[in-house]
Amino acid sequence: MEPSPGDRFLRLLIEHTDDPVLLEATVRAARGRSELVAALPEEETRRHTRALVHGVLAALEDGEPGEEVLAAAERLGSDRARQGVPVAAFLDGFQAGRAHLVRALVADGRRMGVPDAALLDGVTRIDEITTALVQRMVHAHRVAELEMARTVREGRLQMLRQLLHGEAVPVLAPLDPRAAYHCVVSDVSDPAVAGRLESALTAAGPGLCGLVDGRLAALVARLPGPRVPLTGPSGPLLVAAPPARPGEVAPMYALGRRALRAGAAAGLTGMRELADLALLTVTEAEPELGGLLAGALLAGLDPGEPFHRELAETALAYLDHGGRIEPTAAALHVHGNTVKYRIRRFQELAGRPLLDPGAGAAVSRTANWWWALHRWLAGSGT
Repeated sequence: MEPSPGDRFLRLLIEHTDDPVLLEATVRAARGRSELVAALPEEETRRHTRALVHGVLAALEDGEPGEEVLAAAERLGSDRARQGVPVAAFLDGFQAGRAHLVRALVADGRRMGVPDAALLDGVTRIDEITTALVQRMVHAHRVAELEMARTVREGRLQMLRQLLHGEAVPVLAPLDPRAAYHCVVSDVSDPAVAGRLESALTAAGPGLCGLVDGRLAALVARLPGPRVPLTGPSGPLLVAAPPARPGEVAPMYALGRRALRAGAAAGLTGMRELADLALLTVTEAEPELGGLLAGALLAGLDPGEPFHRELAETALAYLDHGGRIEPTAAALHVHGNTVKYRIRRFQELAGRPLLDPGAGAAVSRTANWWWALHRWLAGSGT
């Protein structure tokens, strides 16, 4: 019995399946279309090409791709991802190889007298099969990329955690063991917020960010400029330490966390230098001593009296602004005469002047006042 046109096309494909000349030409077509595919060992391309040609043949015989050919397509997509070949580049190579194979089959079919209708039907079936294979390849490529990205990121985060905890570990990319990095700590635990801050922190230069001890921490080569919108007026507080080499950042991390707690208790927000929070950090760590100072210096003030709290807040702002009336008034949104009146009443109740440079030891006296006021206000509900 004379074979049908469809059978003749299938037989044509079977005859070419193991044709080494056609296989090598298909391999060259795939490698010639994509530089990244061409950079792989030639046997690697040949192996996948052979598997897919056999798979297409099996699918034509069975009517649809079987699990074996679909698995081969998944291996190709996964392998290319792990070899660093982008999905577009490996698809270019795959489609170039497929196009060469189809052209060769059509040309031989016409020489053998296979009707154009049968050739068109066969090519259409091949296209349906290769479309299913491409879908599997792309899916497997993306899954492999995600797995690798997750593995790489987890490794980097583990290194960050170990460095911040003072463990001796090799310093790998993206960090340079000889470079210096600012250790930035925050109280941000929301992954979405952390992701936005991470982008802003690393925009100015190389660095590494992640959740350490449940909160966002980072090592960055350069701090973002003042125009970079890291946080809003009521956004989270970030504390940045001076630059240090990766193997020396653990003490900076510990200090940064202490400064973060102190700054948060004081209601601070935004990016703050660790050195600027030195006094606040030290005094926050000794609440009992601060309480003793408050008891000694502010015995004349009643924590339950709102006006006394207002006087204490004004006195603290007065110290923070160097004893200058107008900047204090601007910070408190009151008139300068109001500041003068409150400072006078505060000193009357305290029984001593806030600033008395003529008495000597002005720095320590001012620091004691500042510490006592902070502690008194914190203890009375601020």
